[in-house]
Amino acid sequence: MFLGSHTHNLDTKGRLAIPARFRDELADGLVLTRGFDKCIALYSLAAWETLAGRINELSIADANVRQFRRMVFSEAVDVQLDSQGRILVPAPLRDFAGIEREVVVIGVHSSLEIWSPDRWSTTSDVLDDSSDEIATRLAGML
Repeated sequence: MFLGSHTHNLDTKGRLAIPARFRDELADGLVLTRGFDKCIALYSLAAWETLAGRINELSIADANVRQFRRMVFSEAVDVQLDSQGRILVPAPLRDFAGIEREVVVIGVHSSLEIWSPDRWSTTSDVLDDSSDEIATRLAGML
């Protein structure tokens, strides 16, 4: 399970040190892809296979499904942790997320999200300002 928020820097080659507490869960491999809200989504291989299977079950006759499949799979990459617990974040994904050097890595239970600090700050502010409204809308789902 991935929880918490961590600030890190990419090195000059675009590598990100994964927080040590998450490395065991990612030891078998991981997948990076475009996330929602202009961040990078990071999935363990097991979580990715579950997600990919669910997406594959959706009807490709639906235009929204086709677009969603393209968004999720077109820039997805398999990645392995190196001996120092780092991953290479591909330039197209960094560009998509507006990431230069500093990043915020947040745990969202079954996955991680990698954010530019500015985008995460804006998103976090929105969460703070609308938390009551969000809780009210989702109350029936819990």
